[in-house]
Amino acid sequence: MAAQNAELSRRIFEDVWNRKNLSAIDDLISADYVHHDANSPAASGIDGYKQFVNYYMNAFPDADFTIDDAFTDGQNEVIRWTVVGTHEGELAGIPRTGRRFSVTGITIARIANGKITESWNNWDALGLMQQLGVVSEAKGRAA
Repeated sequence: MAAQNAELSRRIFEDVWNRKNLSAIDDLISADYVHHDANSPAASGIDGYKQFVNYYMNAFPDADFTIDDAFTDGQNEVIRWTVVGTHEGELAGIPRTGRRFSVTGITIARIANGKITESWNNWDALGLMQQLGVVSEAKGRAA
């Protein structure tokens, strides 16, 4: 079961995000899926996840994820990842900058009945905005 769960998580990154195969979502995401990510639009269900992917793929069509580390407890798969790409389309009102970026993140995916039912995502959204040039880097540090 752990190997099957790891395969589901790997396929989200490889098939959906890297190969841009949105039809794979039908096989990987449950109908009652819930997405938790304070830095992204809300997403639920299969169609919601497809909209979520399209949102980012429109902004970063060449986005490429690397799985840096993965482990499971049998029900939850934890993935540490890096994504690189180019800002080629509008993102949250920010017009195309043409800038390259590289950010890291962690996703915890809950898996039941052979599908991803829920995920929690934490990633470097501030670093992305800094790399796109829309937020300046801090000049000093808090004491």
